[in-house]
Amino acid sequence: MLQRELINAYVGIGANLGESQLQLEAAISAMIRLPDTLLIAQSAFYRSAPIQADGPDYLNAVVHLQTRLNACDLLSAFQHIENLAGRLRPYPNAPRTLDIDLLLYGDSCIQSSVLQVPHPRMRERAFVLWPLREIAPHLVPSTELLKVADQAIVKI
Repeated sequence: MLQRELINAYVGIGANLGESQLQLEAAISAMIRLPDTLLIAQSAFYRSAPIQADGPDYLNAVVHLQTRLNACDLLSAFQHIENLAGRLRPYPNAPRTLDIDLLLYGDSCIQSSVLQVPHPRMRERAFVLWPLREIAPHLVPSTELLKVADQAIVKI
């Protein structure tokens, strides 16, 4: 039986409720326990204010995984990890104990009712672009950082 090739997946993680750093560390640990999934790189943590939302500041990071899981199975696994962390979805952009977003999945363009890859707003958010650039500079041109220069972000 042929094994699927490893796909490079870039994943954004964030939290602004509870022990944010512990939640992010636990999420990364859970991701690397997924079948056929390897952690290639992890950015530092970054603190930023919520965008189009209320609540405390977020702690964010980006991880680079290599996986044989398909994008939908990866999304399902991420939602399970979020649920285990107590993630609730009472309204759009609500504060959260954990948020995991599939930013990029190889060169795939996916448009479905449950998943959009590349993530549709990733290029508008400093809290995604700065940590992504840290671990994959070839994916974030300097011009994109200029577009989000008005968004305050601090590397922890």
